[in-house]
Amino acid sequence: MAVGVFDSGLGGLTVLDAVSRRLPDVPFVYLGDNAHAPYGVRTPDDIFALTCAATERLWEEGCDLVILACNTASAAALKRMQETWVPSHKRVLGVFVPLIEALTERQWGDNSPPREVAVKHVALFATPATVASRAFQRELAFRAIGVDVEAQPCGGVVDAIEAGDEMLAETLVRAHVEALKRRMPHPQAAVLGCTHYPLMQHVFAQALGPDVRVFSQADLVAESLADYLVRRPEMLGPGTEAKFLTTGAPRAVSDRATQFLRKPVTFEAA
Repeated sequence: MAVGVFDSGLGGLTVLDAVSRRLPDVPFVYLGDNAHAPYGVRTPDDIFALTCAATERLWEEGCDLVILACNTASAAALKRMQETWVPSHKRVLGVFVPLIEALTERQWGDNSPPREVAVKHVALFATPATVASRAFQRELAFRAIGVDVEAQPCGGVVDAIEAGDEMLAETLVRAHVEALKRRMPHPQAAVLGCTHYPLMQHVFAQALGPDVRVFSQADLVAESLADYLVRRPEMLGPGTEAKFLTTGAPRAVSDRATQFLRKPVTFEAA
């Protein structure tokens, strides 16, 4: 009954932590492609190939359902995977859907025409590849009209977080927020479009100010997954063991993950 969680590095651990708390009886297999991180500066074809390879590895672990806890992979690879690659008895889901449901206050199954929503000015903070894909804006446009999205590619933030350099990450976040606010001085809401960014959520919030609602993905994804598994219990795969896998050096990744989550985490080689 295992479910796979994939990220290019450590950022997906924020999602894993939330889904594990929400679904404590489900064993989750986490795979970090640390050897090839970060994905945010790679080409769409490269991201597609790496994401497919990681997904196949999670299928080998008995995870028929895989969550792409990586916004870059969700933006650059997921649609192509679902349309051309994923077999009918498997499922691969991304992390944009729960976020857009929350922002537009309408369920994904609601196929009525796009309509006006309360939030008109949205700041999107994401990796360069996610911003370039315009996947967030495309999905939002199916459900809402009249929403102005200003996207800020946050170069360097993922690298700093992965390296454990919190001071540099904070400095970069503040710089990126200031850059966005020069183009959109008064956003109503901010979307943290990378699963690494919740670790810097307090910095984003401080830099944006108290009037900006900050949407982070982990808890939204957890609730969405719980609802999905109620509706599709057959997608719980045959795997029974929770584990952490990495394409990088297991000891080094374990040390960084332990610092990341502030509790012991042990990775093994994928």
